[in-house]
Amino acid sequence: EGVLENPKVEAIFGLHINSQLEVGSLSYRPAGFMAGASDFKITVKGKPSHGAYPWLSVDPILVASQIVVSLQQIVSRNIKLTDNAAVVTIGAINGGNRGNIIPEQVEMLGTVRTLSNEDEELIFNRVRQVAEKTAEAAGATALVELPYTIRYPVTFNDVALTKSMLASLQKSAGVENVLLIPSVTGSEDFSFYAQKVPGLFFRLGGMPKGKDPKTAGPHHTPQFMIDDTAFKLGVITFCNLVFDYAEESKK
Repeated sequence: EGVLENPKVEAIFGLHINSQLEVGSLSYRPAGFMAGASDFKITVKGKPSHGAYPWLSVDPILVASQIVVSLQQIVSRNIKLTDNAAVVTIGAINGGNRGNIIPEQVEMLGTVRTLSNEDEELIFNRVRQVAEKTAEAAGATALVELPYTIRYPVTFNDVALTKSMLASLQKSAGVENVLLIPSVTGSEDFSFYAQKVPGLFFRLGGMPKGKDPKTAGPHHTPQFMIDDTAFKLGVITFCNLVFDYAEESKK
């Protein structure tokens, strides 16, 4: 839509609160920071029957169960995990409405997370292959829609920008409170901006001081909780990034 063109944007900064990083801390990583994400839908179609006569059916629930198990072999056997992490998750399964009826179809929803384009292509191909061939072997069919509704690219922190702005992060939170962390498999729509202009995305600690990260409520759960005093550091950091970048640009 041209929002980055008029006026011309030279760099972009973003942050996300984190409920498992202690308040007063920042975390970052140059290059690939957060995973690309695509959702998918698999529709397994079989042949319905009464539950008392399963030999008359092609059971889509059984086929879907086999697909779920087989999908978990993709990451463990096809991805070189010493290079990058990856995730294939099924988060929803819907099929049937009574205990004594084998339904005609089952729908599954899932997500793929990758940290490289090569891994994304490999997993996309393997998800389709595993679902379609598993269903075919049972006399059923599987329609794979991948991506289904969303596709986020990898959140990539410009290496040069990250290096030059690290001092701003450290000035804001203190050197000891700015943490270099491994890549994470969460995803972020900031990634679309970072495809257009050099970007730096980082995490802002929101976990109350003294709390154990292992017991802190993760995001997107009822247990999620943050200390909102963290927002002050977020504002300070953004201001320092903007002013320091402006000074760097004059050099």
